[in-house]
Amino acid sequence: MKIQGLIFDFDGTLADTMPLHWQAWQVVTARHGIHFPEERFYAYGGKPSRDILRILADEQGLAIDPLAVSKEKEAAYLPLVSGVRPVDPVLQIAREHHGTIPLAVASGGSRRNVGQVLEHLEIHHLFAAVVTNEDVVNQKPAPDIFLEAARRIGVPPEFCRAYEDTDLGMEAIRAAGMEAVDVRELRAALRGG
Repeated sequence: MKIQGLIFDFDGTLADTMPLHWQAWQVVTARHGIHFPEERFYAYGGKPSRDILRILADEQGLAIDPLAVSKEKEAAYLPLVSGVRPVDPVLQIAREHHGTIPLAVASGGSRRNVGQVLEHLEIHHLFAAVVTNEDVVNQKPAPDIFLEAARRIGVPPEFCRAYEDTDLGMEAIRAAGMEAVDVRELRAALRGG
């Protein structure tokens, strides 16, 4: 099978944003008395904040507006964007393929956050399409975001390779019928671990 398009998750895959998102989550969960341990935060990687907050509110019987608190979390994150660094081995793959096959981003993040980090890292020009949680109804682990990214770059899903750093994302890629690359393994191999 010849790969004709590459699709990249964003947070934790192309950009090392997860520790900064965690900082923002700590601010907002403390403000609202929400119990949200760090290991659970990482397990929910790829799931939009509003969906995480709905789950936590239901479980903990909290009278919060998940959408409003999600906006607070995004507002707490934006000032941290200047501290985002690229995930170099994954970004190198994107740079090597830029101009030879179409590339896309498929992120569970918001359009505003992803856009700001793409601009901060000066890599927006690499991607023919950027799909965020605002562009699809069903979020990861549903395949929709990866299927929409493939549609936008004009490549059938079975001819796409997608890169992810979470279990939910890997599940979504496989459900989309794409070749899946777990960047956690790639990063570990490069570290010699």
